[in-house]
Amino acid sequence: MRLGAHMSIAGGVENAVLRGQEVGCEAIAMFTKNNNQWKAKKLTKEDADKFNAALIETGIKPVVAHTSYLINVASPAAPLWKKSIAAMEDELMRCEMLGIPYLVLHPGSHMGKGVDWGVKRVSEAFNRIHEKLPNLRVMTLLEHTAGQGNHLGHLFEELAQMRELIVEKIRIGVCVDSCHLFAAGFDLRKPDLYADTFKRFDDCVGIEQIKAWHLNDSKTDLGSRVDRHEHIGKGKMGKVAFKNILNDPRWRNLPGVLETPKTEDMKEDKMNLRTLRSLIAE
Repeated sequence: MRLGAHMSIAGGVENAVLRGQEVGCEAIAMFTKNNNQWKAKKLTKEDADKFNAALIETGIKPVVAHTSYLINVASPAAPLWKKSIAAMEDELMRCEMLGIPYLVLHPGSHMGKGVDWGVKRVSEAFNRIHEKLPNLRVMTLLEHTAGQGNHLGHLFEELAQMRELIVEKIRIGVCVDSCHLFAAGFDLRKPDLYADTFKRFDDCVGIEQIKAWHLNDSKTDLGSRVDRHEHIGKGKMGKVAFKNILNDPRWRNLPGVLETPKTEDMKEDKMNLRTLRSLIAE
């Protein structure tokens, strides 16, 4: 795996790359705008040039962007659904301008309308987006979720159903999060249960659809359906789960990025990256 962490873009998008270099990242995750606002200042060619110069200088790749948490392409409320589609289009164009290959999205909440309804709503949104924005290089990665409330995507079958209904499937992959898997009830600690989890994923979705990992321990118990990230080896999963992940050849060269709590000096990222690297077999 190419290990890294989610980095702040404060002061300019290129700073996410430089901060990543500071803590020893091989890959990074980032937002391309303020994640708690709908609108954002447009990126310029100068922004893109600085960003790509930083990537060349540091050798960091790939970059995995994450959408705003405001977006809900499963929403039954027409105004929010349309606003989410427009925001998703903007996020894709920002990634395209920066040359970012992957954009991670939470599938969203059906808000009580039911899973089947929500799955169709997500797929319809993407069919509209893809029709409006053909030929983009950016791939959207649907993030497997912990299964809180009415949020979609904690069952592999739901991700498979979304992809099945999306016409341009080649533009849709999957990002898996270790904490979300554990909270959704998939035990990654024992080799046989770990193997069974990804046999099920392969049978349902296709293992080749996994393009990125979020590496987070879990504050909550197996099957809790509650998404709370913890430092590697400090949560309920423990180091053994990450040893299984990191030594699985199927994830070779995929980005594996931290989303764990940290302070401004990023010492926690350095600590967690050291822990992860210590678990890789020679």
